[in-house]
Amino acid sequence: MVFVDVNADGWLDIYVCNAGNIMNKTLRKNKLYINNKNLTFTEKAAEYGLDNDGYTTHASFFDYDLDGDLDCFLVNNSPIPVNTLNYANMRSVPDAEAPYAEFLKGGGDHLYRNDNGKYADVTKEAGIYGSIISFGLGVTVGDINLDGYPDVYVSNDFFEKDYLYINQRNGTFKDEIEDRTQHISFSSMGADLQDINNDGKPDIFTTDMLPGDDYRLKTNTSFEGYDTYKLKQNQDFYNQFTQNALQVNNGDGKFLETGFYSGVAASDWSWGALMFDANNDGLSDIIVCNGIYRDVTDQDFIDFFANDVVNQMVLKGKKEEVNNIIDKMPSVPIPNKAFKNQGNLRFSDAGKEWGLDEPTFSNGASYADLDNDGDLDLIINNVNQEAMVYRNNSRDDSASNYLAVQLHFGQQNPFAVGSTIKVFAADQVITRELIPSKGFQSSIEYKQTIGVGNFQPDSIQVLWPNKMVSTIIKPLVNQLLRIQYDSSHVRVNLFPYEMTQATLLTQINMPFDSHKEDEHVDF
Repeated sequence: MVFVDVNADGWLDIYVCNAGNIMNKTLRKNKLYINNKNLTFTEKAAEYGLDNDGYTTHASFFDYDLDGDLDCFLVNNSPIPVNTLNYANMRSVPDAEAPYAEFLKGGGDHLYRNDNGKYADVTKEAGIYGSIISFGLGVTVGDINLDGYPDVYVSNDFFEKDYLYINQRNGTFKDEIEDRTQHISFSSMGADLQDINNDGKPDIFTTDMLPGDDYRLKTNTSFEGYDTYKLKQNQDFYNQFTQNALQVNNGDGKFLETGFYSGVAASDWSWGALMFDANNDGLSDIIVCNGIYRDVTDQDFIDFFANDVVNQMVLKGKKEEVNNIIDKMPSVPIPNKAFKNQGNLRFSDAGKEWGLDEPTFSNGASYADLDNDGDLDLIINNVNQEAMVYRNNSRDDSASNYLAVQLHFGQQNPFAVGSTIKVFAADQVITRELIPSKGFQSSIEYKQTIGVGNFQPDSIQVLWPNKMVSTIIKPLVNQLLRIQYDSSHVRVNLFPYEMTQATLLTQINMPFDSHKEDEHVDF
């Protein structure tokens, strides 16, 4: 679910992603509830062209073509049983052309361009994969290469690689995941984008299913064999490993993955991924939602019980009821994770210290300053359990200072989606991009609450969606700043269009063939 002002009237509407009955498209159409400004809403998804009937897991609204209005990126999870695909690379085959029965279609990501208040599907012409092998679970948006245009990261489950769509500034995107990363998560779930080392460059975090303790690792995890790994590489599924991935931006638009070095690679069966400053010290921490209601990867269940079920079906000559099989799977709640940013790309496990040690089956999560006290509270959704709301007590610490920023932009985008806020404090540059959709099936509040620790900020810089800049010198801490584009002093954006880096050596082409390694299995 996403709160977004679709009709630009200054009131937030509600867009609900749906993944309903596989046989009934009507039941799984997405819903758009327009705010009537009187505590009532009217459903108008079809009228706006946003009643997609795929298996939508997440949506993000942002202005990809910088024409002033909000466009929409939808992530759909393929309904095709993954074990029937045999690692077939159909990435370039649109969902509508896939060789499957009509009722099974519904996968594939979609990009909708806002044309005067109506949404047009421009997926194919924009270079977005609309494939049946797109097992999308999360989408996060931000300016990856600092060229002033928003880019898109899609986390894909199962064998399909994640997508890193770089905005080409001409209405199209190009997937550059292999050019900009060294390796990625295998079964990517949630994703978030945030600057974790205050260097002004956005970093990426994705969740996977690697347990952190030895017992869960041995009883619930199996890894691919070498032959399968090489098969996937040869089929262009890239370098994927079972781990949370922390992709640190190295300054020229490429990323170095530091999950194990940073201490955040393993957190169990993880869904929601959120990076925000939980303790107001000026550094972004990481919150991970954990839990699966049935341990479908339990190795004892797979090796013994499932085999017994097959044998019984052979002896009895009839199928076992699915619910009977599911009920035999173990169901073990596990705590969520909180990784405290220690600086220098290092994190420590602060789950117990911060009160997040209750075993649950959690997935989606969001943060907001619910009590307006200057720190970010946490809301977590659970399966077959009540949702949890955690009040943040960071403001009890006198050194826990903050700045809250509420932006207002133009008529087509009043909530200033796509703006970037930079807080300059000592040698730190604390950066926030205003894109509400984050993590897994979740969105955050529009007001930005930014922890600054015990620093007194030198200035705040707001880079507006039209790339104009507003600057506030020496803002007072522990207050809410309401910044309106029309009434603030703005100047032309001085940021460079391309990220450039001087190099000592220059690569040139040579007239001889490159060496090709003989294929040999070292194992």
